[in-house]
Amino acid sequence: MNTIIISPTYFPDILSFAALVQADSVTFEISENYQKQSYRTRMYIATSNGLLLLNIPILHTKSQGRKKIEDTLIENSFLWQRQHWRSLVIAYRTSPFFEFYEDDIYPIFHKEYNSLLAFNLETINCLMGLLDLDLDISYTEMYSESYERKLDLRYFANAKRENKIELPQYRQVFEEKNGFIPYLSVLDLLFNLGPEALSYLQNLDLEL
Repeated sequence: MNTIIISPTYFPDILSFAALVQADSVTFEISENYQKQSYRTRMYIATSNGLLLLNIPILHTKSQGRKKIEDTLIENSFLWQRQHWRSLVIAYRTSPFFEFYEDDIYPIFHKEYNSLLAFNLETINCLMGLLDLDLDISYTEMYSESYERKLDLRYFANAKRENKIELPQYRQVFEEKNGFIPYLSVLDLLFNLGPEALSYLQNLDLEL
C-alpha cells in the first residue's frame, strides 16, 4: 500500500488502523465537513453484555449550518470522558493487557479537549506510541473530492459502511459468552493481544 488519505477517527476501528499501519505514508483529511453518525465521534467495544457504542457529544448551535471538521467542538457540559473510561475499565479490566496500557491511555480521558479533531488525533498518537509506530504523516490543506495518487479511504469513517473484509478471529474477554465480535476499536485488539496486535494489523488482508 502506498499513500492513503483517511479521516482521523475516535480510537479507530481495526480496519482503519490496519490501513494506517500498512501504508507507506498517510494523509489525514482535516478539511472536510463534519458528518454525523460516523467513527469521527464513536467507537465500539465488547462488554459482558455484547457490543457497546461510546459516542462523543458534539456542541451544536441553532444558527450553525455545515461546519468543517477542524471547527467542530466537543460538548463538555457533562463528564462523557469519565463515562467512556469507566466503560473501558469495566469491559477490559480482566483482559490480558489492560493493566499494561492503562496508564498511557488514562490521561486522554481525564484532560478536557474542545476540538474533536485534536482529540481524535491525540487518540491516534497514543496508539502509535503504544505500538511503537513511526508513520509518515501529512495533513490536507483544502478539501478535494478525489485524489489521483492517493488511495482514498475516507469512507472508512462511515459507521454504516459495509464491512466486507472478514477479520481473522482473535481471543476476546467475553468470547465464550457472546462469541467473537468483529470490527471493534483497535483498543479491543490491543487489550486482548498486547504486542501481538501490531503483527495482526500488519498481516490483515484489507483487499484494497
